[in-house]
Amino acid sequence: MLRRKLLIVGVFALAALLSVATAVAGALRIEAASARAVTAVFQASGHGWATVAVDGLRVAISGTAPDEATRFAALSAAGEVVAPSRIRDATDVVPAEGIPPPRFSVEILRSDGGISLIGLVPGEAARSDLLEAVGRLADGGPITDLLDSAAMDAPEGWTEAARYAAAALADLPRAKLTVSPGRVRITAVAASEAEKRRLATRLARAAPEGVSVALDLRAPRPVVAPYSLRFVRDAGGARFDSCTADTEAARRQILAAATAAGIEGKVDCPLGLGAPSPEWGMAAAVAIATIGELGGGTVTFADGDIALTAPPGADEAGFEAVAQSLRRALPAGFSLTALIPPAPAAADAPEFTATRSPEGTVQLRGGLGDAGTLEIVAALAEARFGQAGLHLALREAPDLPEDWPVRVIAGLDALAQLETGSLRVQPETLTLRGMTGDAGLRARLTGLLTERLGGEAAFVLDITYDPQRDPALNLPTPEGCIADIDRVLEERQITFDPGSPRIDAGAGVVVGKIAAILSDCEEVPMRIEIGGHTDSQGREQMNLELSQARAEAVIDALMARGAPISGLIARGYGETRPIADNDTEAGREANRRIAFRLLDPPGAPAAVSDGPLAVSDAPALTDPPISEASVSDAPPAAQPETADGSD
Repeated sequence: MLRRKLLIVGVFALAALLSVATAVAGALRIEAASARAVTAVFQASGHGWATVAVDGLRVAISGTAPDEATRFAALSAAGEVVAPSRIRDATDVVPAEGIPPPRFSVEILRSDGGISLIGLVPGEAARSDLLEAVGRLADGGPITDLLDSAAMDAPEGWTEAARYAAAALADLPRAKLTVSPGRVRITAVAASEAEKRRLATRLARAAPEGVSVALDLRAPRPVVAPYSLRFVRDAGGARFDSCTADTEAARRQILAAATAAGIEGKVDCPLGLGAPSPEWGMAAAVAIATIGELGGGTVTFADGDIALTAPPGADEAGFEAVAQSLRRALPAGFSLTALIPPAPAAADAPEFTATRSPEGTVQLRGGLGDAGTLEIVAALAEARFGQAGLHLALREAPDLPEDWPVRVIAGLDALAQLETGSLRVQPETLTLRGMTGDAGLRARLTGLLTERLGGEAAFVLDITYDPQRDPALNLPTPEGCIADIDRVLEERQITFDPGSPRIDAGAGVVVGKIAAILSDCEEVPMRIEIGGHTDSQGREQMNLELSQARAEAVIDALMARGAPISGLIARGYGETRPIADNDTEAGREANRRIAFRLLDPPGAPAAVSDGPLAVSDAPALTDPPISEASVSDAPPAAQPETADGSD
């Protein structure tokens, strides 16, 4: 009996052991299968950073994911092969680095249709300041505001760049300005090459310290009609009365031919639109070379028509042979007329003369055909020269050349553009002599006479350029402009409300006079610092802030009166630069001032290409003063003031 009982117990014990062994083996198989499945899906989906540990039915996933999205993707992938309830998340994520600050940048577009602004600015105050400055330029036109703001401090260089851009926009009716901290890029269209260089000078000199400016200024090439060129070689040497080229290559080709034909010194041949043929440069070069071969003469282009005039005393047969050679060398589309210069006019030949004296007296003498022609010429002379100082000694004269009135009227139109000069019209030629302060007038007069008289007409231009008469070379000097401001301030000084940047109403006349001086000096390349100064009463930091605000208020007042402000820079110095003793009332009153200071001497205009122009940082604002005009910030009887009430 006992044995039987022991046998039964043994059987049950063995069964229990087999059950436990089977369960353990099953659990191990499940763990291995789960581990293999999750590991495989991690490898397939690129989650090699994750580690899998299985404990029974529980699957623990650990490791450091590069970001939260990757971590979530790994857990989702594991949930596709094992029940999500079995997964224990032990992963973490690489700590996020500090979020970089936003990139502040504004693009300003200005055209005839208005002004638009788009971009991100540091703070609502910066947005309001920029819109206010631009709004003053819109003159009632539309402003499209697409600006966003971020509640952050302005990065270094942002304020200076934004102020410079707003001021520069006043000179740019069609432009795109890109503003970023410490940098302004300007793309604009100028009306002419001269305007392009003027703008470049002003914009470069107005750049504040610490702001890099890139200029991309372009000027459209003028349309020239007729497309003209006139090359002369006579006893006075070789010269261009007029020169135009359609491309840079053509210009080089023309100037090389002119040099070989005897021209000396610096010569220009402006680019222009309207050439009659792509072979303009080649045609001009071979014609100029022909003048060199002849040893003298004149070649005149009026579009595709060319007139080749022999030098005085030339052999007619030899000249005709040279002309035939030139005809064969010319590209298609050009026609040549060979001319022998007319013989000197006979003593009794008809003649019309006109003179214009330095005093403004104009005298016209000669025959003009019938009474109707006399009336036309008299009316034209009165319109061109005015009644004062006009003396007419005209008469009716029969048997004049058919084109006589045309030649006289063209000559008078040309004479009217000279400051002093004389005109002589003869049957075979027209001679114009005179003085001008316009370096480009000779070329324009050549075009005028060629258009009116035809390319085959014989005319002589003896035009002298006098730099002393050139308005561009007789602009006010920077020192003279500051001296004019000094004289205004000696009569009456600018005053402010006590403890405030508000300009006193009584100082408006002074501000207006200074605005007028700055407008007269608009073409002068210069930069002026408007520095604010206080006495030593009150807290130093408050005085510094008050002086800066007052300097800016002066610029705002000048701009409101139409003065050009792109060259003005405001800087507050507080009490750091006294010019008198702060221990006395008179000294404190002298120290409370606005000072106009010329920052740098005038220099050569900045060179501008058709591409971007880098402008280096401006000279430091602490350069020694060249000239300073003091402006009081309190009436003579006022008590000392500070930013918090006492100045």
